[in-house]
Amino acid sequence: MKNLLPAIFIFTILITSCSKKDTPGFVAEQDVKIQYDTTAIDSFSTGAVTVDIARKIRMSSPQYLDSVKKVQKALEEEKKLKAELEKENKIKAEEEKKKADAEKKSKASESSPATNVKTE
Repeated sequence: MKNLLPAIFIFTILITSCSKKDTPGFVAEQDVKIQYDTTAIDSFSTGAVTVDIARKIRMSSPQYLDSVKKVQKALEEEKKLKAELEKENKIKAEEEKKKADAEKKSKASESSPATNVKTE
C-alpha cells in the first residue's frame, strides 16, 4: 500500500503532462495569410521582383501601351461627337430664335397698319 500511492501520483503526473493539449488561439493564428510585396514564391530567389517593378514592366509592355492608346482614341472620339452635337444644338437653337423673331416681327407689322388708319 505504501508503494501504491506514489505510483498513482507519478502515473497521474505522466498522464497530465503527456496529454495532447489544444490551444484555441494557435489555430486562429495559422489561418492568417501574410501578403508579401514580391511576386515570386521565394523573395530571395533569383527571379524575385517587387510589385512596383512588376507593375512598371507590365505598363511598358506593348499590349498595355496599345490598350492605353485605344482608350485615348475612344475618349477623343467621344469628345468630338459631343462637340459636334453641341454645335448642332447651337445651330438649331439659333434657327429657332430667328424663326421666333421673324414671327414676332411679322405679327408686329400686321398689327401696326391696323392702328395707323389714316383719315381723309
